[in-house]
Amino acid sequence: TMSASASHSKRIALGTRKGILILEPGNGDWSVGHESFRGSHVSMVHLDRRSGNLFACLDDGHFGNKLFRWSDFLAAGNWREATQAEAWHELTAPQYPATAKLKNGNDAVLRYQWAFANGAANQPGRLYVGTEPGGLFYSDNHGDEWHFVESLWNHPSRLDDKTPWMGGGRDEAGIHSICVDPRDANRLILGISVAGVFVTDDGMKTWRPCNSGLRADFYPDPYPEVGHDPHLVVQCRSQPDGLWQQNHCGIFRSVDGAKSWRLVSQDGGPAHFGFAVAVDPDQADVAWVVPAESDQVRVACHRRLVVCRTDDGGQTWSEFDQGLPQHNCYDFAFRHCLVLSGEDLIFGTACGSLYHSRDRGESWDTIANHLPPIYCVHVIDTE
Repeated sequence: TMSASASHSKRIALGTRKGILILEPGNGDWSVGHESFRGSHVSMVHLDRRSGNLFACLDDGHFGNKLFRWSDFLAAGNWREATQAEAWHELTAPQYPATAKLKNGNDAVLRYQWAFANGAANQPGRLYVGTEPGGLFYSDNHGDEWHFVESLWNHPSRLDDKTPWMGGGRDEAGIHSICVDPRDANRLILGISVAGVFVTDDGMKTWRPCNSGLRADFYPDPYPEVGHDPHLVVQCRSQPDGLWQQNHCGIFRSVDGAKSWRLVSQDGGPAHFGFAVAVDPDQADVAWVVPAESDQVRVACHRRLVVCRTDDGGQTWSEFDQGLPQHNCYDFAFRHCLVLSGEDLIFGTACGSLYHSRDRGESWDTIANHLPPIYCVHVIDTE
């Protein structure tokens, strides 16, 4: 069990197969201080520190997708137990307009909310949500109302027979990554599975694919303009032209704002396939991944759970396994389950384990085992 005193100001919010779990430190270890939506699949948890609102994206299967907000979550200065009726306010989840059609002619229906992001510093009420089947929505009033981005939905490549958007393990394409350029509120970089990386420089009026250098080994031509399968795209905060993506076909890096990508997978090592990737906010050359064997089996490489870090932009990779299971491990991490917060690195797994490192991934403590499958990890610093 990790020492909670090392991260006394941090709380950990988990979106899991059985609802939201909020872990808080105390008495030298961690405990679940709050849980909500028990039994529901929570795909994303997001705290907007500008308003103090906590958002939860739910996939209730037969009952559809829902979006919940806990208003002024940090107002009391501490986590508190509260009933759903008192603390949570259900919003109208982003809905596709009746004019939005899938390639087969059917109406587009919201199936999954897969990404959540704040707008730029000069957009205090702006929020973005990425969804399946490949739609982007935004709000300018902290989530009270949502608007559908038709310019992206109507991009010619989405319905093109040669370069169609399609589901990467899901029924339709899904937007799972939204990077807002801190220098320019009009510039967004999206990761779409399966379509690739798309960029706008004019406030979502127009979009262009930015997939030069990526591979799509599942096509006869492995270098299509559109049709790539990024699993997650992340951006360095202080060096925004520095981007990383964990892709179906390897780990790729860009140093020019997604204009071009270079394969930087570990030669002969485990750092190649996976879902999660994190980049240091101040050093674009430093990144972490949690490798898995393949999309077909989704287990730890060689049944050993490791975390890999590069300090030189992917030229070399170091493997770290101290404190992680090294025998008969069938676990792996989903794409939104690896988080860097200060010097703390935290990741959750599909088998319900949660791990913490205080030395940038070189050694690990177990926070918890036997949790529900973890779909996202969100670290909240209350200071």
